[in-house]
Amino acid sequence: MDSFSSVQLMYLLKGVGWTLVLSLISFALGSLAGFAVMLARVSVHKSIRVITSAYIQMIQGIPLLVLLFIVYFGVGIFGINVAPLVASALALMVHVSAFLGEIWRGSVQAIEKTQWEASECLGLSRWQSLMLVIIPQALRMSLPPSVGYLVQVIKLTSLASVVGFVELTRAGQIINNSLFQPFLVFVLVGAFYFVLCYPLSLWSRAMERKLNVGNR
Repeated sequence: MDSFSSVQLMYLLKGVGWTLVLSLISFALGSLAGFAVMLARVSVHKSIRVITSAYIQMIQGIPLLVLLFIVYFGVGIFGINVAPLVASALALMVHVSAFLGEIWRGSVQAIEKTQWEASECLGLSRWQSLMLVIIPQALRMSLPPSVGYLVQVIKLTSLASVVGFVELTRAGQIINNSLFQPFLVFVLVGAFYFVLCYPLSLWSRAMERKLNVGNR
């Protein structure tokens, strides 16, 4: 039986790289979609708010694993082959958009009403008030939970292994299938996830203390 060597270690590090790539793509796309969700949730039109709320409830109520299967296998019904990376990124984007949209909606609505009233007194439209006055303040408030959620996204990328995308967890599975040393392999996999996530968790807490978010 082969033993763990630098070859397997490099393969795991390659998996770490793909985990980061998938996390960043998913978070970037999910942020764009989440911003649109947030705008819809604070819309003055009730119908838009209701539709967006239904979207959020639906996405938050569906496990990410099921979303992955829907995207990866569902699109194939129409004769379109989707690469595992693309399917994983799309499913994660939808998932992230629902959660970030709600985080940012809460931050926007936490801004004091007097800020809206002051903007109106300056002759700003609702859109100008939102973009120039409200969102810059809400951004500071939403940074700690957004970074905290990025930690969750990194860990959620492990589910991409079920559709064949070789990220960190899948790389560990492949190595274990050849070495049959599950304890060693998955301790290393866990250690790599910890190295990726712990600094972000510390950063999120540090920002929360610095911005004094909890006492606003």
